[in-house]
Amino acid sequence: TVVFPREPLVKVVAPIMEAQLVETAILNIINHQSLIATKAARVCYAAKGDAIMEFGLRRAQGPDAGIFGARAAVIGGCAGTSCVLTGKMFDVPVLGTHAHSWIMSFPDEYTAFKTYAKLYPNACTLLVDTYDVLKSGVPNAIRVFEEMREEGIPLTQYGIRIDSGDLAYLSKEAYKMLAAAGFDDAIISASSDLDEYLIDSLKAQDAKINSWGVGTRLITSNDNPAFGGVYKLAAVKDADSTEFTPKIKLSENSEKITNPGNKKIYRIYEKDTGKIKADLICLVDETYDENDPLVLFDPNEPWKKTKLLPGTYELRELMVHVFDHGNCIYHSPKVMDIRDYCQKELETLWEETRRLVNPHGVYVDLSQKLYDMKISLLNQMSQV
Repeated sequence: TVVFPREPLVKVVAPIMEAQLVETAILNIINHQSLIATKAARVCYAAKGDAIMEFGLRRAQGPDAGIFGARAAVIGGCAGTSCVLTGKMFDVPVLGTHAHSWIMSFPDEYTAFKTYAKLYPNACTLLVDTYDVLKSGVPNAIRVFEEMREEGIPLTQYGIRIDSGDLAYLSKEAYKMLAAAGFDDAIISASSDLDEYLIDSLKAQDAKINSWGVGTRLITSNDNPAFGGVYKLAAVKDADSTEFTPKIKLSENSEKITNPGNKKIYRIYEKDTGKIKADLICLVDETYDENDPLVLFDPNEPWKKTKLLPGTYELRELMVHVFDHGNCIYHSPKVMDIRDYCQKELETLWEETRRLVNPHGVYVDLSQKLYDMKISLLNQMSQV
């Protein structure tokens, strides 16, 4: 599901040395895959329902980043990946077209297209920019499509891919040529260093593209290549104690001051719309009743308060139990099921929050009890 700054994603309760040993592995897995899933979600949002193919393996920072990054991209919303091993390992769709080398290995472009169409009649997307998109590639693709139609081969999933040049102009001209030949339902796919901003711009230009292959800038999250998750000690308990003692980390940078204590998170939804109103971080022994009014306040500016009336909001606790005394009690869904769940969760965001430029923030509040604990610890530490 979506996560916001300063929220705990994973809580580990363990002897301190065991908890310390897993730190680097947990951060490596969560930070990288959360980063790529986030980037993929933004790219898919910009595409406004068009299919996104993940094309990044060759530019990923190593094989693992490529394989598991592709998995994360599918979870984030991509329709599939060009990484065949990811497809095999995680049972996700493998998508793509042929390479320029396929075209260049034949005597001419038409022969290359014709041969490919015979091999893949039900997935015939032809790469048209090896020599000249409008003078050679599209005309040869149309010739092959016409021959397939004459031979009675169903044109169920077919089209072209453009990998260079002015994608807006070329896609519009290509569409005119395809439509004039009776192929107005052909897929027009584009690649070439795409990201959410370029896709958004091409959409604004009414580019005739309805499928996108996104590689380098997705698998590397080019404009923001690191996810800043941290792993901090929040509370300790002696072997003979029943209560956790909260711990806090101070810093000259206020964003690095941790929230102390053994915590959980409630997500608060507006009942009428199902959209996220705010998230509330509280201590594990705190409970709330939707039949009572709920007062939220900004922990950074606590004089800013919002009162939610009974019957206007719904609560959901986010964290789920995965391991119990070393035994896994959680069943992990298949990747495509996680993807479906993720899409439903993304729909709980307001459009103002999802916009690519200057998005509206989602409030992450602290309970009064947790806030008072934090202030108390800060005051104690300032007297040292």
